Amino acid sequence: MDSPFGLLAELTYRCPLACAYCSNPLNMEDYTDELGTDEWRRVLVEARDLGVLQCHLSGGEPLLRRDLEEIVAGAHEAGMYTNLVTSALGLSRRRADRLRAAGLDHVQVSIQADEPAVSDTIAGTPSFHRKIEAMGVVKELGWPLTLNVVLHRQNIDHVADLLALAEEVGADRVELANTQYYGWALRNRAALLPSRAQLAAAETVVRAARERLRDRMDVVYVIPDYYSRYPKPCMGGWASRQLTVTPNGDVLPCPAAQSLPLPRAGVREHPLSWIWAESPVMTAFRGTDWMPDPCRSCERRELDFGGCRCQAFQLTGDAARTDPVCHLSPDHAVVDQVVRAANEEARPADALLVPRPHRAGRP
Repeated sequence: MDSPFGLLAELTYRCPLACAYCSNPLNMEDYTDELGTDEWRRVLVEARDLGVLQCHLSGGEPLLRRDLEEIVAGAHEAGMYTNLVTSALGLSRRRADRLRAAGLDHVQVSIQADEPAVSDTIAGTPSFHRKIEAMGVVKELGWPLTLNVVLHRQNIDHVADLLALAEEVGADRVELANTQYYGWALRNRAALLPSRAQLAAAETVVRAARERLRDRMDVVYVIPDYYSRYPKPCMGGWASRQLTVTPNGDVLPCPAAQSLPLPRAGVREHPLSWIWAESPVMTAFRGTDWMPDPCRSCERRELDFGGCRCQAFQLTGDAARTDPVCHLSPDHAVVDQVVRAANEEARPADALLVPRPHRAGRP
C-alpha cells in the first residue's frame, strides 16, 4: 500500500456561484456540519504524518471560510505545498495579503467563459470582472496562477479566446478540462456534453497553442471520458495516491465517491491513518483483486485500474463493473447511446440546464 501524496480539503460546499456542471453532491444539506478550525489543523497534521505533500483547499468556495488563513497556516506549518482552488469571489487585496502571510503557495482561479455576459450566465451571478481583478492581485503578489476552465457544449467553441484570456492575465498554467459527469453535471449531461465536431475543433486549437506557448504557459487539455477508448486511471488508482476530506469530515478516495453505497469513515470518529489503511471505503477497490472480467484478464489492468468506480455505479448501478467508457466493457452501449444523442442535430436548449443552488455566506 502506497502513502497518499495529495489531500483535497473540501472546506465547505457553500458557494456564491450556481454552475450547472458542479460536481459537488446533490445532497449538500448532509454536509452543513463543517469541521472547525482545530479539527482541520489536526487533520492536516495527521495527513502530513501519512506522507501527504500537497494540500488543495477547495469547496464549494473556500474563501467563505473565515478561518481559511488559519487552515492555510496549519498546512504550511505541516510542510505541505498549498494550493487554493477558488472562484476568486472574495479574494480582495487585503484577504490575499493575509493568505500570503499564512503561507499559501499557489492560486487556481476558475472562469466560465472569455466574455463577461456568457461567463456570468454560466456562473449564475455577476462574477467575470471580479475574477479578472483577483487574477491581477494574484500576479501582483507573485503567486503562480492557474486558470481553470470547465469545458462543455456552451463554451468549448471559445477555446481560442479562452487561451488568449489566459495569456492576457499572465497565467502560468491553464487547465481546459471537459466536464466530468458527477453531481449536478450528471443531471445536466444532455445539455453539456459536446459533439465530436466541437471536440475535434478544440483539440486543433489546443495543439497549436501548446506548441506556441510551450516556453511560457503549461496548457492542459482533458477530453470527456465518454469519448475515450479506454477509461482514465481514476486518481491514479482507488485510494492509491490521493484522498479527499469533505466539509463534515468524511474521508473518500476521490471527490465523487460520496455517491457510492459504501460505509462512511470520518475524521471525527477515526484517525486518518486507520481510515487510509483499513476502512472499507478505502479498501473496497484498492489494487486489482476486486476486478471482474474483462478487467481481471486485461493487460491494461495496472494502467487504468478498471476506470472510475463512481462512473461505473452511476451508469450501471454496480460500482464493481468495468467502467462503461471502456470499449471492452459489456455496458459500453450505455455510453454509445449518450454520445449518439450528443451528436444529433436536435439538442436540448440551454434553458434546460438546472443550476446548482446558491448556498453562500459572508466570506
